[in-house]
Amino acid sequence: MIKSTHSFHIPVMGIGFTIDSPLKVAQYGIDSVISLVDDILLEKLRKLYSEKFEIPYKEITDKVDDFRAKRITSYLNLMHEQTEEKLNQLRNISSIKSKALKDYISILPEYSSLKKEYENLTKSGVSFPKLKDWICTNLTMGSIDVNIMTKVDKENYLNKELLPVEYNDAHAALRGFSNSKLSSSLVLSAGMNPRLYSYISHFDDFFPDENGRIKKKIILKVSDYRSAFIQGKFLAKKGLWVSEYRIESGLNCGGHAFATDGFLLGPVLEEFKKNKEVLKDEIRTLLLEALKDGNRVLPKNELVLKITTQGGVGTDEEHSFLMEQYQLDSVGWGSPFLLVPEATSVDEKTMEKLANAKEEDLYLSNTSPLGVPFNTLKGNTKDDEKQQFINKDRPGSACPNKFIALNKEFKETGLCTASRAYQYLKLKELDSLDISAEDKEQKHHKIIEKSCICVGLSTSTLILNKMSTKKIGAGVSVCPGPNMAYFDTIMTLRNITDHIYGRRNMMTRTDRPNIFVKELSLYMAHLQEKVTDAKVVIDKKQLRYLLKFKKNLEEGIRYYEALFKEQKQSFVAHKEALLDALQLEQQKLILIGLELENL
Repeated sequence: MIKSTHSFHIPVMGIGFTIDSPLKVAQYGIDSVISLVDDILLEKLRKLYSEKFEIPYKEITDKVDDFRAKRITSYLNLMHEQTEEKLNQLRNISSIKSKALKDYISILPEYSSLKKEYENLTKSGVSFPKLKDWICTNLTMGSIDVNIMTKVDKENYLNKELLPVEYNDAHAALRGFSNSKLSSSLVLSAGMNPRLYSYISHFDDFFPDENGRIKKKIILKVSDYRSAFIQGKFLAKKGLWVSEYRIESGLNCGGHAFATDGFLLGPVLEEFKKNKEVLKDEIRTLLLEALKDGNRVLPKNELVLKITTQGGVGTDEEHSFLMEQYQLDSVGWGSPFLLVPEATSVDEKTMEKLANAKEEDLYLSNTSPLGVPFNTLKGNTKDDEKQQFINKDRPGSACPNKFIALNKEFKETGLCTASRAYQYLKLKELDSLDISAEDKEQKHHKIIEKSCICVGLSTSTLILNKMSTKKIGAGVSVCPGPNMAYFDTIMTLRNITDHIYGRRNMMTRTDRPNIFVKELSLYMAHLQEKVTDAKVVIDKKQLRYLLKFKKNLEEGIRYYEALFKEQKQSFVAHKEALLDALQLEQQKLILIGLELENL
């Protein structure tokens, strides 16, 4: 049986920050995730790496039929081949003193059975051929996973004719992954897209064989149990098994923030832990029925179901606690990896800004054209660029890539709300409205605050690799989570893995709040904001929602109080401070409750 090499994974970050992470970390057994939003960037990188590795390259232009899917397949195949090559070099070592082998072993956690086996073998003076056999059998590659944001599924046209649905952006990305050589996972995020989910069943690689092995697995990124259950059942009815539920904090995360209705990470993880077998059994029953009806192979062996989490983890104590308390398979470390050049693609200036960022520099903005709150960094150069256009009285982006051109208010083919074309028409419409000057100003700001993130989130990769940004501009958007404030050192891969596994502390600050307390305070601020907005205009439905939100937070606080009180090993040194912090949040919630009563 293949042993899991590491207990952490690197989640997708932005569009470009983890786009070539597998080439940097997969040979150490570390899993990472590539975004499939930007096929233009993938094609540029394929050219770059083809030249670097001296392999033939033939450009896939946008004149080629199905170019988006073909670009994605070609890039993923290159990633697959080159990471395999790196692992093979490691397996073909000519000496026991190989640096590559030492690097692989040294970053493993101390409790790793692989590490222990290796140490026992070398201590016992094993022969070199036997050690080489052991290396070939046991040293595995990290998974090259891919991410599709299900809602970023723009329709496409050819000569003004609407193309069939399978040419939509997310559909084409799915096809690109499906046709690749990879044996890895597809991470689906941003909620359910029934059309896209149904399309997955067109590809055989997503179905189990008789041993229960699935070549291309599905990972669902979710923030609560109910959503996971609904989506898991929907896919099972198509004969598709969800191999992993990846639970992300609603607010204490990077990128887009999909806030829950006050469901906090701890209670959500507890619910998954308690109901894992129920979830597995109910969904397996539906799956087997669907496979039978579709005359597909029925797996004889048990299908693997993993539960993982990500969002806001920052210490080895939190990492170990999450793994043990909730019986997890892995914990995702995102934002801190933006300070690890050996693992992610971040240009020097942006990395410096991230290292210097404090709490007040990291905020939840309304700049995303998707209309979902978006974590960002104050003073990012994309926002500076946006402001320059506003100052010239030409708000909006030229929209060169059109990946988020999803708004159909003015144009059937869609416009991006961050584009100049959309903002021009929207501001013209605003001018004709008979509303107060104050209202007008508010609406004006909401229109022009949208930022071109589909370009901004990939620019850093171009700058880092000294590629031209002439067509798109040099502005960089960056989307770290609030946890970024507590990391201020640029790290090596060894540094960060030492930090995760408790061998060394890479955090200079001593005032970082606990992962659960931090998330609770973010939700408290989120609720306060909603209550303040409700004072202007409120209806019964909205009031019911806010009361339910408050009730969920109350239950979350009670859960944490009991959890911290019963701890004998984790968080013991800070137990009193943690209980005091919960008490403080409880007091805030009582005051918010009084405001709600007055509504």
